[in-house]
Amino acid sequence: MQKTKYDDGFHSYLVNGAAIVGEPGIPLLMDLKNTQIPRDIVPFEKAKSQTDKRKYVHFYMHDKAFSDVLTSTTKYLDLLKQFDGVITPDCSLLIGQSKCLQQTNTYFNRAVGYYFQKNGIPVIPNIRWSDESSFEYCFLGVPKRSIVSVSTHGCIRSNEQKRMFKAGLKEMIKVLEPTDVLVHGHMPECVFAEFKNDVKFHRYKSQFERTHEKEGA
Repeated sequence: MQKTKYDDGFHSYLVNGAAIVGEPGIPLLMDLKNTQIPRDIVPFEKAKSQTDKRKYVHFYMHDKAFSDVLTSTTKYLDLLKQFDGVITPDCSLLIGQSKCLQQTNTYFNRAVGYYFQKNGIPVIPNIRWSDESSFEYCFLGVPKRSIVSVSTHGCIRSNEQKRMFKAGLKEMIKVLEPTDVLVHGHMPECVFAEFKNDVKFHRYKSQFERTHEKEGA
């Protein structure tokens, strides 16, 4: 039978020793001072084939593509330790999704990140929100004044999506006061211009962009 993340109480070993914060009980990531601005980032699904390991591994892809990392985290340590670091899993928070599920996905984002940290892997927290109702818990477990990461890929197609992403970005900057924000995907001025004097942004092309650049070369 395939193992699931519910089999042993949400894999409690991931958060052994972690401080737990907020009403939902989100694990607090450790100090992030051993992280750096990545030279580049690479999707988890391409990590095994990478020869250049001077990159951070990210999980900006469909949740199914990295579900095994949530259920069998330990077996990926040796692979991920070869890289400069890891951006925590991008577990989906969707508008209309139940609050319980969104909080669970926030939990796993931080729990897996904490476990990587305990095993010597530098970690940059990925921040994900849905709508304003998620703001009460989606920033929990992330130390202030650190490097964080977000993705716009697939999240800013409509005007309403742009509005919601901008609202979340504004709240994230207010609550976490990040020193730097990595951005996976496009950075439209209508979303980001207002904040460029508040924080340093570092844009990385999505895998979709990179693939289409090669096809058009």
